[in-house]
Amino acid sequence: MGALPLDNPLAGRQSSPRLIAAALRAAIIHGRLAPEAPLRQEELARHFAVSRIPLREALRQLESEGWIEFRPHYGARVSRLDAAEAREIFEIRAALECSALKLAAPRHTRASWQEVARLLADSRRESRRAHYVRRNRDFHLALYRPAQRPRLLALIALLHDRGERYLRLKLDIPAYKQQSDAEHVQIFEAASGGRIAQALRILESHLVRTGEMLGARLGTPPTYAGQSGTRP
Repeated sequence: MGALPLDNPLAGRQSSPRLIAAALRAAIIHGRLAPEAPLRQEELARHFAVSRIPLREALRQLESEGWIEFRPHYGARVSRLDAAEAREIFEIRAALECSALKLAAPRHTRASWQEVARLLADSRRESRRAHYVRRNRDFHLALYRPAQRPRLLALIALLHDRGERYLRLKLDIPAYKQQSDAEHVQIFEAASGGRIAQALRILESHLVRTGEMLGARLGTPPTYAGQSGTRP
């Protein structure tokens, strides 16, 4: 039996359900554990060198968060990709991130805009899919950080984690990265130029249409009328 495609943070330290859950969650987010992949408790216990008790606690924690599911006669599996969840994640992101950008824009400084510009350039240069997802996240969060709303930013970061495996699916669409990069530039130029209403319109369309495209790719048609112009 080959090695499992996830890290073992328990190597050389005391076992912890929290650490096991974190390692499994990261493997799901980064695509090392695919949707509907089985999670065999005996194999996982051997990998983490723990008994079934902390492992079961970690799995129950992940189940409560929606990352995995228990099926009768099959045991634990990574949750499947779901069109409705994809739409909802990006709809919520649109609402929260537009609020965050509206709060952040007047508080940005020359230095903070320079940092956003640097992260934008990094994401545009990035060709590796896994790294691009991280660059995308860094760019978005840097836009909102001056809002000084730590709870709001924590919720946005959580939704980025939740949506990452869906976003990876969208990156299989050949034209996506070029279009996404172009919209990021438009958001940055509008916001840093003081055209906040325009930036908010582009950001909302960028995110909601992403959810609609993912929903369509997963098997349900889009329902969002949206604004004309930019498309993700």
